[in-house]
Amino acid sequence: MNQQPNLLTTRVEGPAVEQQIAWDMIRRALPVAPVLMALAAVIWGLNGALSSGYAIVVVLANFALSATILTVTARISLAVMMAAVMAGYLVRLVLVTIAVLAVIHQSWVAVVPLALTLMITHLGLLFWETRYVSATLAHPGLKPRGPRPGRPGGPGRKVADPT
Repeated sequence: MNQQPNLLTTRVEGPAVEQQIAWDMIRRALPVAPVLMALAAVIWGLNGALSSGYAIVVVLANFALSATILTVTARISLAVMMAAVMAGYLVRLVLVTIAVLAVIHQSWVAVVPLALTLMITHLGLLFWETRYVSATLAHPGLKPRGPRPGRPGGPGRKVADPT
């Protein structure tokens, strides 16, 4: 007779793919951050750039915290991970709200670029990252990188046939 695994005791072994994905999103966000800040500076001035930069830091910290929660709790058990995902989402929403409310009345904060950057960066990074995430069990996490153009085996250069 087949026995079903116990969710209270089953742990996830293997690489922490959620950490890989979160750090990949952070890595991809860093070159775009100055562009968003410059755009906010053009429209709202220095306060817009500072507000946009603060929002980017909040978003990246939110994604890093989410990945950390998943990584730590998956090592305990799947049931703990599921509970942590639900509770962690609410806790992270509260933390983002606290981070915004903590600075909203400061002289350097411009509310519109802060709010727009929070929304655009959260959604934009999630949609952008879908191009790089592998949805197969063979390669969990990020898609494996293939040969680059111009290198042996890449599209644009032929490899000598060994036969």
